Amino acid sequence: MARKDSEHQMKPDYKNWVPKSMVSGFLSGAAVALIAAGVVYRLMEVGTLKNVLLVVLAVAALVFCVLTIWMYILHRAFAYDGKRQLSRQIIKGTAAYVKLPDSGCGLDVGCGSGALTIACAKRNPKATIVGCDIWSGAYKTVFTKKRCEDNAKAVGVSNIRFEEGNAIHLPFEDESFDAVTSNYVYHNISVF
Repeated sequence: MARKDSEHQMKPDYKNWVPKSMVSGFLSGAAVALIAAGVVYRLMEVGTLKNVLLVVLAVAALVFCVLTIWMYILHRAFAYDGKRQLSRQIIKGTAAYVKLPDSGCGLDVGCGSGALTIACAKRNPKATIVGCDIWSGAYKTVFTKKRCEDNAKAVGVSNIRFEEGNAIHLPFEDESFDAVTSNYVYHNISVF
């Protein structure tokens, strides 16, 4: 039996602003704190130091557990294809405001996996959209230039390009763009 053409098409993979590795990292922190508390409880003699260590480790385990639950909730909420589709709503809502002139040019700062860049390019087919990111730090294995390019190819968008650049010192001349967007990036920027 022959497969339909649509089954052979690539689907974009926009990943998640709250990656699973972040959830598992906090869960690992909780586990380490609990194991350390168990070691302290079994190996240390009764005394003030033991009690202080147990309280500190219990508080640390509790904090990590709360953060794990919170990150899990955020991971599910921001899943692009998940039940809530919060990311999809934010991306489409933001792109709806971007109206570029024919032959115009737009910039998406901190484009991550290219979702907003691609959405803007789809809404402005006679303009060029540039996605810019440093693709490094905590997200460097999740968001990459190649993932952006693959996602653009998967949805058939060609009026787009991706360039490496730092949001603090963008590698573009002043007044190069008719519109600039950004999403999920400025909380990661430190100017110090």
